Amino acid sequence: MAFDGVFTYAMTKELQQALEGGRITKIHQPFAHELVLQIRSYGRNYKLLLSAHPSYARVHLTNETYDNPAEPPMFCMLLRKHLEGSIIEAIRQVDFDRIITIETKGRNEIGDIHTRQLIIEIMGRHSNIILIDKDTNTIIDSIKHLSPAVNRYRTVLPGHEYIAPPSHGKINPLEATEETVLKKIDFHAGKLAEQLVAAFSGISPLLAKEIVFRAGLANRATLPKSFIAVMDEVRSHRFAPAMYTNGEKEWFYVLPLAHLQAEAKPFDTLSKLLDRFYFGKAERDRVKQQAHDLERFIANEKAKNEKKLIKLKQTLEEAKQAEQYRLYGELLTANLYAIERGMKEIEVINYYDENGATVTIPLDPQKSPSENAQSYFQKYQKAKNSLNVVQEQIKRTNEEIAYFNTLLQQLETAAPKDVEEIREELIEQGYLRARATKQTKKQKPRKIELDRYVASDGTEILVGKNNKQNDYLTTKLAHKDEIWLHTKDIPGSHVVIRSKNPSEQTIAEAANLAAYFSKARQSSSVPVDYTRVRYVKKPSGAKPGFVIYENQQTIYVTPDEDLVIRMKKQ
Repeated sequence: MAFDGVFTYAMTKELQQALEGGRITKIHQPFAHELVLQIRSYGRNYKLLLSAHPSYARVHLTNETYDNPAEPPMFCMLLRKHLEGSIIEAIRQVDFDRIITIETKGRNEIGDIHTRQLIIEIMGRHSNIILIDKDTNTIIDSIKHLSPAVNRYRTVLPGHEYIAPPSHGKINPLEATEETVLKKIDFHAGKLAEQLVAAFSGISPLLAKEIVFRAGLANRATLPKSFIAVMDEVRSHRFAPAMYTNGEKEWFYVLPLAHLQAEAKPFDTLSKLLDRFYFGKAERDRVKQQAHDLERFIANEKAKNEKKLIKLKQTLEEAKQAEQYRLYGELLTANLYAIERGMKEIEVINYYDENGATVTIPLDPQKSPSENAQSYFQKYQKAKNSLNVVQEQIKRTNEEIAYFNTLLQQLETAAPKDVEEIREELIEQGYLRARATKQTKKQKPRKIELDRYVASDGTEILVGKNNKQNDYLTTKLAHKDEIWLHTKDIPGSHVVIRSKNPSEQTIAEAANLAAYFSKARQSSSVPVDYTRVRYVKKPSGAKPGFVIYENQQTIYVTPDEDLVIRMKKQ
């Protein structure tokens, strides 16, 4: 995990400089495991994100905007009661571990001064955010509860004494010497990086591999020197926040990582680094959990239609034999005199063949010659009639598959609010039943909100993230002479530039959005069509989000997430 003790140490320093002495003005809990504290400090407003997410636990200042629930959760209400209006007296790291404490002083309802500690434990799936009474070391509440049945070492429930996670007897690396490293590492056992992780607190596998890499031919002489040199960088705050990528995987860290041999993108602060690294990741994870049943339903419907398509194509091939049935009927009629009941086949001359070739026709021995001929004429008529029906069914089935492909793509880039609109659409289209609710009153229609972005020259660009949004954007909101964009023959979002004459750069930036919010997000040189909204039409009876267009031009772009982030309108 990249958010190790060293990273926590650096983040603590960053938060101390910005927030100590500041006042907590507002607290929100936008999601089950995340809190956002608004803090006024040194004449500036800050947003502090505290996350106990099982996969994306972290602490940092953020510039992201989060939608808050209509009714705040109980833990949020409790934090507001104990922390809003309080002063942050100190921010500390605990024992060089992934634990940060925020110590506050405030007044209760009757005006008495009270001290509180908000403890953030960044421990992967065991991460937690715990509020304690500093004077009594008693837990007031936590974002996750831990009963004795789950953990015999400690209980995390209101009213219980707070006990920190076990330290496992690891050594603080900032206090280590070369001699300490030599004592803790068995060079004959190998796996030096794993030994460093096991012996010293706050050292992640990522950092341990870097220490070993910097040691070169790691031995008793080089490894301790490499370890101490890295710790000197940490101790003297020579931090270099950066995100690393090799095209397949991404990492982040506070120190240079030469062993990755990956492209590095530097950042001014750790908070900016984490805002960028986690952009969309936690949200997509929440969407995946929220939309799991929806995704499974859509995938099943798509698979059913794909199976149906295979059968329809087989039926179509059979229907294409209609002409052969007609030929057999005519040839039998012309040769009735040569056929006798009980024959299983007959070979006759095909008088339609210029070369006078013969053809063997299967017969039903139970039928008379004329009945065999009539049977083939009936098969011909049936196949001829079914040909048009099957072709129409194939067309509709292909449309269904394309529709479900589009919905699956939309779920990949959806925000939580987008998922509910996709669910509503499936209910309206008759694919899903409406969920039973306790509310007797009819709910008001959900207001459609579009994602807004701003081009380099200040032009507004709107993006639809699902079919409801796409239809609203293209057919109702957009002006006829504004520019509409969509990936060419690829499921994706409708994009509209709110300008009649946008610059080429703005068109390129809008095309990047169209490519990014499409099935081709991970591709390069993605074709994006653009035309004026007046040339975009929705056929009568078409599926939601489906349109046809003309007079388009095509531009090729490679999706750039950094550009999307810069354009996102706060």
